[in-house]
Amino acid sequence: MAGGPRFAPFAGERVALVGLGRAGLPAALRLRDWGAEVTVWDDRAEARAAAEAAGLALRDVSSGPFPADALLLSPGIPHAMPSPHPAAERARDAGVPILCDVEYLFRAVRAAGSGAAFVGITGTNGKSTTTALVHHLLRGAGRVAEVGGNLGPAALGLKMLGSDGVYTLEMSSYMLERIATVVFNLGVMLNLSPDHLDRHGSMAGYAAAKARIFAGQRPEDLAVLGQDDPMTAAMAPAVTARLVPISGRRRVAGGIWAEGMSLRDEAGEIADLRAAPALPGAHNAQNAAAAAAVAFGLGLTRAQVAAGLAGFPGLAHRQEGVGSLGGVAFVNDSKATNVDSAARALGSYDRVVWIAGGMGKEGGIEGLAPFFPRIARAFLIGRDAAAFAQTLAEAGVPHEVAGTLEAAVPAAAAAALGGAAPVVLLSPAAASFDQFTGFDARGDRFRALVRAMIAGAAGSPGGKAA
Repeated sequence: MAGGPRFAPFAGERVALVGLGRAGLPAALRLRDWGAEVTVWDDRAEARAAAEAAGLALRDVSSGPFPADALLLSPGIPHAMPSPHPAAERARDAGVPILCDVEYLFRAVRAAGSGAAFVGITGTNGKSTTTALVHHLLRGAGRVAEVGGNLGPAALGLKMLGSDGVYTLEMSSYMLERIATVVFNLGVMLNLSPDHLDRHGSMAGYAAAKARIFAGQRPEDLAVLGQDDPMTAAMAPAVTARLVPISGRRRVAGGIWAEGMSLRDEAGEIADLRAAPALPGAHNAQNAAAAAAVAFGLGLTRAQVAAGLAGFPGLAHRQEGVGSLGGVAFVNDSKATNVDSAARALGSYDRVVWIAGGMGKEGGIEGLAPFFPRIARAFLIGRDAAAFAQTLAEAGVPHEVAGTLEAAVPAAAAAALGGAAPVVLLSPAAASFDQFTGFDARGDRFRALVRAMIAGAAGSPGGKAA
């Protein structure tokens, strides 16, 4: 309110912030605005220069006595494994908590007296789609809502909401390790498969980090739990909130599930997923079930959920349709940086020309063997193309080492247009950092190449693009 006292929930608190990337700099500025004494550091000179230009105090907290009451550490910087950042070591030696920005958003909202709902969504795969889908459903129903976290805007860049508001936050395992007082009114755990084991040490450590999505929940809260992999389903006994099981494959008593293309609960059909083209495959059926469970928990109607699912536009780089040519659809699933995620995409189509490769995870693509019969031909890129090629050769899958996307896209298009398959699918099953700055840059390049090819075909004599 104009003329009222300044909102300063962190007055008198000293916060050291290390990592001034997408989330770090906005967090430092917001904390300063909210009264905290903030010192910042980044190992990159350009990031320090940007912070100094914003009037923030620079201090390397990697040595000497720790000068703050808390360390806000960028999620990408390890605090324990594989080796801790020196600032984290100093904080740990001083008994100082290591936190993430969601912790401060939660504390600020509650300090303001707001009962805004906090929805936390995690899982190895599907969390971005589910987060965006929940937010889409809420906004479609006219609810006051903000979305961010690991997806999109940083938590401390979101607006303050009143008690009628909803924060939907994608939570990575790195972030969940660094919450202290956050309690999600609605927590969602989708699935679990091997990933980030260098940071968590083992699958048990990874699962323990993910399970923190349910930490501190009360009986009146909601816990939405995937049932399509055993490690996620096994978390049920530790849940203290009202449990809603979900599945994209089979009926689950008391929950929400998909039977074929019908999303259902005990009361009957919620939605026909054939009307939701941006949500193909059983994995997206589970994402839809999770979003519906959250929506019902927040008071949305069945009609609102059905309409929202049908109107969901999908997310970039997650089975994103980027165009078609001569009856062949081109699909950008660059976000598939591991085998489990690529399996979900491959399982969504009967026959594909596959573009894959990059920096493969442990075990390569051997885990995709059940889907090899769906691959008409593969075109491989990146650092581990030769290793992927060896696996495909042993399985008798036709393939070529293209090396780059620039070579793979026209070759894959030619194969598909020649009758090999109706879909060209970029679903790399590998990280992108050998050739790109991230999966998004890889997907952007694929999209640009496809659209340039379609435009060229449309502009050629007799050319036709659909």
